[in-house]
Amino acid sequence: MARKNADSGTPALRLLNERGVVHTLHPYDHEAHDGFGDEAVRALQAAGVDVDEHRVFKTLLADVDGRLVCAVVPVAGMLDLKALASAAGGKKAVMADPGRAQRSSGYVVGGISPLGQKTALATFVDESAESYETVLMSAGRRGLQVELAPADLVAATAATVAAISR
Repeated sequence: MARKNADSGTPALRLLNERGVVHTLHPYDHEAHDGFGDEAVRALQAAGVDVDEHRVFKTLLADVDGRLVCAVVPVAGMLDLKALASAAGGKKAVMADPGRAQRSSGYVVGGISPLGQKTALATFVDESAESYETVLMSAGRRGLQVELAPADLVAATAATVAAISR
């Protein structure tokens, strides 16, 4: 990851480029109708990208006591809703309605990125991200992953790092 990528086709990529964040794009042929994170891992591995499901992260929106928050967790894990609620200073978290998630983020389900969302949300990144030099997540559309340093993800989203996956 020696250079900034010039592609600015999504709000996520425009944000990274505006901030000068070094990142690498990983496009792949999108075919799944669900299991988007698993599809990304398989497609990237098939393309020769050295990645596993612990380093690829999915973006999930949840409702914590009536307010939307963004959670970024490994594809290999599951979001721990109790831990997310606690990290967000709330009592109860439930997964957000997909339509509400799409309207808030400006992205379609399966392509929601924590970066460049239409409505800025409190964002929580699972602490496991910090154990990798780089992590991958949706770049804002299905079939496109962006790889960047976890510290850059946290800075670009003003995220809180917490143990939110199991």
